[in-house]
Amino acid sequence: MNTSTTPTSPETSAGDPGPAVLSAVPAPVPGDSEVPRYAPQWLRLREPADAAARAHDLLDPLRIRLANRPGRGTGLVVHDLGCGTGSMGRWLAPLLDGAQHWVLHDRDPYLLHFATVGAPRAAADGSPVTVTTQRGDIGRLTPDALTGASLVTASALLDVLTTEEIGTLAAACAGAGCPALLTLTVAGRVELTPAHPMDEEIQEAFNAHQRRGELLGPDAVDTAREAFGRLGATVLTQPSSWVLGPEQAELTEEWLRGWVGAAVEQRPGLAARADTYLHDRLDACAAGELCVVVHHEDLLVLPRPTGDSG
Repeated sequence: MNTSTTPTSPETSAGDPGPAVLSAVPAPVPGDSEVPRYAPQWLRLREPADAAARAHDLLDPLRIRLANRPGRGTGLVVHDLGCGTGSMGRWLAPLLDGAQHWVLHDRDPYLLHFATVGAPRAAADGSPVTVTTQRGDIGRLTPDALTGASLVTASALLDVLTTEEIGTLAAACAGAGCPALLTLTVAGRVELTPAHPMDEEIQEAFNAHQRRGELLGPDAVDTAREAFGRLGATVLTQPSSWVLGPEQAELTEEWLRGWVGAAVEQRPGLAARADTYLHDRLDACAAGELCVVVHHEDLLVLPRPTGDSG
């Protein structure tokens, strides 16, 4: 889900202007050169698949921790990091009880506008949900930025961070003393049915593209687990795979174009064979004959309870 400029927005890939990749290589939309901007069309296209994939099994331990937090008589304050168009809030807010105030963080004011307009209005029990926005770079978070937070969330974010940035995120969450729900981090594994001789080669090139520079790509889950663990937190993980069949053909087509495009960008020598491969795969997708599983992992970070010295 990253570009060569290392964006900090999650869920960010592009639509028609270029390849769109699940948690991989979005093409920026023309605009402010200071801000990586992404087409909301791609974010809307992937939102149902994201919602279906997120690990519901992590919600019960999250609810328990939130129910026992200090100041639990007041409403939740949720900081959504790299919010994109706000799909995390639309998914999670209606699944939690109680009044909620969401602080939406992103570098792109264009996406912040969409996130605000599309924000949910009610919690699971009908309590009000309100939102404010904060523009900024997630890689430079400080504990002060999360003061008063009850929960930190992010979607498809960790794999576009560096080891240093994940350390900064872990320190900020630990400083705030709040849990974090970090979803849809790529695992570096894709399964396509029927199989093709080039599947593994494309996957390896794509994963190398995700690890370009100092980006973590598929190594992000292990790095985050270690970073939060060093600060005394418990980290629970659950799979959150996209399962794409004929009903998701439009999304599969866009994902395929980006997946193969990133692989070729990383290894240009693949170009001629990859073009034939992509053509064959798109034909199978259009015929309703292709199924794709894109593996992700969700993390629930539970900090050491206040007053517990370990």
